[in-house]
Amino acid sequence: MSSRKAQLTKLETEMSKTGFWDNPDQAQAVVSELSALKAVVEPIEELQREVSDLNELFELAVTESDRDELAQLEDDLSGLKRKCEEIELAGLLSRREDMKNCFFSVHAGAGGTESCDWANMLLRMYTRYFEMKKYKFQELDITPGEEAGIRSITLRVTGTFAFGKLSCETGVHRLVRISPFDAAKRRHTSFAAIDCVPEFDEDIEVEINEDDLRIDFYRASGAGGQHVNKVSSAVRITHLPTGIVVQCQNERSQHKNRAQAMKVLKSRLYMLERQKRDAEIAKLYGDKGEIAWGNQIRSYVMQPYQMVKDHRTQFQVGNIQAVLDGDLDGFIESYLRYRAKHLSKNEKLKPEKKAKI
Repeated sequence: MSSRKAQLTKLETEMSKTGFWDNPDQAQAVVSELSALKAVVEPIEELQREVSDLNELFELAVTESDRDELAQLEDDLSGLKRKCEEIELAGLLSRREDMKNCFFSVHAGAGGTESCDWANMLLRMYTRYFEMKKYKFQELDITPGEEAGIRSITLRVTGTFAFGKLSCETGVHRLVRISPFDAAKRRHTSFAAIDCVPEFDEDIEVEINEDDLRIDFYRASGAGGQHVNKVSSAVRITHLPTGIVVQCQNERSQHKNRAQAMKVLKSRLYMLERQKRDAEIAKLYGDKGEIAWGNQIRSYVMQPYQMVKDHRTQFQVGNIQAVLDGDLDGFIESYLRYRAKHLSKNEKLKPEKKAKI
């Protein structure tokens, strides 16, 4: 708590300096970090004040034998317990990158049209969750499915603890349902994968050799009028040594798309480098494996019964429609507790500032 208050004071001092807004991107990163810190520090300070006030009122009520006041204090105490649980959850988001914005991707897996449709259902589920949490999101790249749904999509998500919470969803998601694309109404199993990496700004440095990059320009797909059909503004960057491919097509400017794609690439390369010494990140990525049977972190069963179950934490709910409408808090909270329980001291080490790729 004391270290976070010190960091909060440091950021507020930085914001008060002349010329702070001369670099809008860097300034916005500071503002975002400040907001995330306040989301942790201020509730704790408020809770401490409320505990002190309740203690004084309790002593007064006991002295005066005021039964009505004691009953009211009991109700107030229940409210404080709920606030404590919320603060405890925020405390589980303790990794340095948990406060950051993120690049969030959905990829269809084994199952053809079925999986493309499932990827689209997941996209709807997460955008509902973003709206509930007041997260803002921007589409960077999308590949539609051949017949329905989407093959893949990448979003930039901004908000308090965006990466910390959404990183809990990284992995393969499995759907079991009666297929709407099967005339015989048979049960089908579909797969899609979620990937999430934090958006790093100026606080890390990733050296990338330009000779290791293959940069392709192509025409953007989807809505956009004449610009889509006539201008090759979309950018695809392939990092040859690792095989990582990033794409961006949301901007009309080829230059802006390239800059955004490079930012995504740097974040992915940094997280790849961290796998070598951060067992938690390595677990998240390593367990994802192939987007197919046997690698799922969560199952969504609509037939022959209805249930959503997380195979890591064993947390499950029977109301599948509520989950598909964005009610993910239970799954995210249970995984945060699971992750905190299983992290070792070595896995909590802070990442290095610089990575050479």
